[in-house]
Amino acid sequence: MKEHWTSLASVLGVLAFCQSLLQALFPPELRFATLKFFNRVFNMFSSYCYFDITEIDGVNTNELYNAVQLYLSSYISISGSRLSLTRALNSSAITFGLTNNDTIIDTFNGVTVLWEHVVTQRQAQTFSWRPLPDEKRGFTLRIKKKDKNLILDSYLDYIMEKATDIKRNNQDRLLYTNSRGGSLDSRGHPWESVPFKHPSTFDTLAMDPVKKTEIMEDLKDFANGQAFYQRTGRAWKRGYLLYGPPGTGKSSMIAAMANYLGYDIYDLELTEVHNNSELRKLLMKTSSKSIIVIEDIDCSINLSDRKKAKGNNGSTGRSYYEPDMRSGSGCGGGSGGEDGGNSITLSGLLNFTDGLWSCCGSERIFVFTTNHIEKLDPALLRSGRMDMHIFMSYCSLPALKILLNNYLAYEEGDLQDEMSKQLEDVIEKAEMTPADVSEVLIKNRRHKEKAVNELVETLKERAERNLKDLKNSGVREGDFEGFEDEEQEKRALESPKDGCDCDQDSCNKEDKEEKIN
Repeated sequence: MKEHWTSLASVLGVLAFCQSLLQALFPPELRFATLKFFNRVFNMFSSYCYFDITEIDGVNTNELYNAVQLYLSSYISISGSRLSLTRALNSSAITFGLTNNDTIIDTFNGVTVLWEHVVTQRQAQTFSWRPLPDEKRGFTLRIKKKDKNLILDSYLDYIMEKATDIKRNNQDRLLYTNSRGGSLDSRGHPWESVPFKHPSTFDTLAMDPVKKTEIMEDLKDFANGQAFYQRTGRAWKRGYLLYGPPGTGKSSMIAAMANYLGYDIYDLELTEVHNNSELRKLLMKTSSKSIIVIEDIDCSINLSDRKKAKGNNGSTGRSYYEPDMRSGSGCGGGSGGEDGGNSITLSGLLNFTDGLWSCCGSERIFVFTTNHIEKLDPALLRSGRMDMHIFMSYCSLPALKILLNNYLAYEEGDLQDEMSKQLEDVIEKAEMTPADVSEVLIKNRRHKEKAVNELVETLKERAERNLKDLKNSGVREGDFEGFEDEEQEKRALESPKDGCDCDQDSCNKEDKEEKIN
């Protein structure tokens, strides 16, 4: 036994001597150069080239690594056999990923590439202000040398775009508010956000189907119109004006637009903004693919029609760009910045929607709502600021059918012919908003027949009351139908120069100032 251990020790001594001799004859520099030489020879005869994409670039996170991970997740969920599952913050979907040292094949424009997820242990922690993970993670991309230019020029950009779309689709929509005015928080953000969970869609929106289809097509053209806006030299933005009586679904329309496009919503409260500078800061901190909403703009600050303002006070020499002409809050106007209110000017709001600062982002939609379009200054209504005017009318027969389906699950043809005829005869004359109709249906949603009968009686009462009021006002019964629609449409389509009670030189001067600003 003693001899056995002696012989083993001798063998180990010989091996140690040989290792020391090899290290002396072949120092690390020589061994590294030899290995590098053989790798170069191997690469010369190999038809492939390799690219490493590490998770951390120095001390910063590599955005390309995250993009590749998201991009590959769309294929792995179908073809992978062993997957890793993750769910990011504010995400509504589970992301599939490659496990350690697994591979997957992808095809782009007829070119086949291979991705490998490489995970190794980090040897030693170097000094860093930011602690590094114990594992080194990265992707290795193997492509053929002849396809190198195609992959580097197009494939990686394609991955970044797809990853952005996947991330946006997986994330919950956010609703932002400027509760602190324009002041910044500890992270330098003026907006506060909460998850946006509004269930309204265009399918459930009580509105004429033809008008809904027109709006949806306009939204789709905008979202897919990047090339068009670049070619025509226009900023990639669009403005919508939602006007009509209260309760006609303006807020539901905004939620439906956000859910349809997958955009975040920035609910801008003008009464919290003190001046034009804060307004610009808020605009700069909004993201692309978002809807910027100003609800009840006629009640937020004093932006009433200049023509009427001049007619009331008898003054024609003051510019509508002056702060004291446009300051205040509330439907009735109010005090300016001296009393602690805001001092936003009409010029500042116009530049916010259509000036140079409005071009600091892309793919953004501005939505304004009002119950009294006739109170707004015509400068706000022109194309480029409010491109599409959408009249949210009283409940019509097509809208009523949508509400009956939403609350009572009534399909087309489920109503009796007599009941359907009564609804058709009275719905237009009643001038009930979708909100009022919905309340009647919700109250009796467990008893469908009772809900419809009560709705018919309510509509008849409203129609008789409206007819009586119209007769007292001198409007003929034959002119009743569509009267309000025509009046509202006339106000919405009014040109800024129509009916201008100032002289032509004054109008031209104001238009020139508007273009400059």
